[in-house]
Amino acid sequence: MKNKIFIACDTTNTNKIKEIINKTQNSKLKIGYKFGLEFLNSKNGRTFISKIKNKTVFADLKLHDIPNTCASTIKAIKDLKVDYLTMHISSGLDALRAAKKVSGKIKLIGVTILTSLDNKALKEIGFDEDVKKIVHHQAILASKAKLDAIVCSAQEVKIVKKVFKNEIITPGIRFSSNTNDQKRTLTPKQAFKNGSDWLVIGRPITKGDIKKNIQTLIKHLN
Repeated sequence: MKNKIFIACDTTNTNKIKEIINKTQNSKLKIGYKFGLEFLNSKNGRTFISKIKNKTVFADLKLHDIPNTCASTIKAIKDLKVDYLTMHISSGLDALRAAKKVSGKIKLIGVTILTSLDNKALKEIGFDEDVKKIVHHQAILASKAKLDAIVCSAQEVKIVKKVFKNEIITPGIRFSSNTNDQKRTLTPKQAFKNGSDWLVIGRPITKGDIKKNIQTLIKHLN
């Protein structure tokens, strides 16, 4: 079974994205491509995604709104035929269920606490609970809403797995201890060992020599 990696295409430059797609093709890994708000809201983003063929496409919209708006947005992007789409679990059970009802073939991913936040940051927002407790609670909600997948930090995978039985996708993956703007990170091998189904990796692959970075990743996993 191949390890599954979503490559975060965090740019508005379509030539750079073509380069990322071309240079990350390999037989050792199953690769998908994640497009965030930056690309999806850019001038050429929507058109570019509509033309992608035979690739696993992840629209990282992180919907966070009232039930009707979340459901309507999913209907509005159905023409793009994306495979995965994110929404914040903190939108609430009604919104999650409304989205799931209209998602059809799109796999709906519930986003837990962002990996850029730690306990200190959560306190600033007004959350008194520990990150892990909130993520556990959110995973129960995602299970109730019958979501297809969850995004969580690799450090919380074991907690999520106890209450959520579908796919687990983990960002905040770093090959070394350089965390950039992420607070809760792990290496690829640790994340898969913890039970992640997909890893999301951006800069460690897309910055510098892409082909070489993919080879480094494959070595890390062996």
